[in-house]
Amino acid sequence: MTFLPTPRLRDVRLRHARLLLATALLPLAAPVWAETPNAPAQTSFAHPADPTKGGAGGRIIRVTTLAKDGPGSFKEAIEAKGPRIVVFEVGGVIDMGGTELVIKEPFLTIAGQTAPSPVTLIRTGIDLHGHDVIISHLRIMTGAMDKPHFSGWEPDAFSTVAAHNVVIEHCSFLWAIDENMSASGPRFTGKTVQDWRAGTSHDVVYRENLAAEGLAFASHSKGEHSKGSLIHDNTTNITFYRNVWAHNVERSPLVKGGAQVAMVNNIIYNPGHRAVHYNLMALEWAGHDYVTGEITAVGNVMRGGNQTDPGLPFLMLGGDGDLAFYGKDNRAVDRHGLPLPMFGRYGETKAKLITSDKPLAKLDGYTILPSGDVETSVLSSVGARPWDRDPQDIRVLFFVAEGRGDIIDDEKQVGGYPHAAEKRAPFVEAAWDLTTMTPKNGAYPGQKVGAQEKLSDRDKAMRQGGV
Repeated sequence: MTFLPTPRLRDVRLRHARLLLATALLPLAAPVWAETPNAPAQTSFAHPADPTKGGAGGRIIRVTTLAKDGPGSFKEAIEAKGPRIVVFEVGGVIDMGGTELVIKEPFLTIAGQTAPSPVTLIRTGIDLHGHDVIISHLRIMTGAMDKPHFSGWEPDAFSTVAAHNVVIEHCSFLWAIDENMSASGPRFTGKTVQDWRAGTSHDVVYRENLAAEGLAFASHSKGEHSKGSLIHDNTTNITFYRNVWAHNVERSPLVKGGAQVAMVNNIIYNPGHRAVHYNLMALEWAGHDYVTGEITAVGNVMRGGNQTDPGLPFLMLGGDGDLAFYGKDNRAVDRHGLPLPMFGRYGETKAKLITSDKPLAKLDGYTILPSGDVETSVLSSVGARPWDRDPQDIRVLFFVAEGRGDIIDDEKQVGGYPHAAEKRAPFVEAAWDLTTMTPKNGAYPGQKVGAQEKLSDRDKAMRQGGV
């Protein structure tokens, strides 16, 4: 794995921050999001064909209420049977009140981009047990809900559970009590490695998501548990493309024994004790032959923040099992722009890092940016509805650009749950390409012009030349 030194990295990063503050969070004006206002808005970053079409061709189910359940609710829509595309005729906050959502029925597309304003689920998390599912442009803000420490309220913001053929794109996951976005399931199902891999999550794509501020000392039964992503033992073909992990103590991501992961053009900001790490634990694999894990990492950026341990490596190896690794053009710097090591380990065990001279995962079809271009590009397009961002997403992304922000214990430290006003608008089927779930005229609901900054009244007056 190589480190590309940049003599004036701090100056470059400041220029990037200024650019972001002025224009980069402007999807309408940036070629990253739309070529012209009247052209179909689309990401310009190519990627291989997705492992599923979700609910394409199925019936349209309209979400018409922000109630947590009942007729017209989001819960009712995801629990419906048969191929279906879930669209929204209402935007705002869906308060699940501590009830976690479970998706079991396959062939589902959830299109948060159709809502008149951002759809935010609070006090909840989603566990996906099914297959052939696409979820786009949702926000999930789990939070501690004033639960006591060690009380056992510990949902993921989002996780697959032995699911396969899944695409999670342009979602924002904040304030999880367990992980923010994961791929999980049983460790051993059947007698062979092939059985194990078939029985847990596989063929999962995480693309353009924000996974931030996993709560550290909240209600998890294990105590501190600010975690980004857990990629469980024997999961395979798990892809992270153009995501941001920010302000998580560990697991950005943690790859467990025998798992196979590709990481391309992601940002890891302010990791605490570990960034990327691999661990096949002997305590968990007792009686089973070890399987070598695989990580392919290309064009990723790790940048230290206020809580990042001095000298933290990009990749750390723990446990007993070996890791095959291919790395190219990855950067790791501390909060001052000074280089950090690429590799370290925790635990004095026999685990070996086996470097490869060629990718271990297929990278054909991806637009892969040089690591020096990743920060500006990814921050401009990541997360839910980048054309119509929520204030908390704006805060997190601007802080990443500015080198600010902290690992937190409770959502109230950063303002607490949102209270967005309900908005309504009909979903006009003829106005949308139902294959790609993009508007035919290129204009998404709520699409804004101008920098999406969160400004105080005084700041607004100053921007307008007032006093």
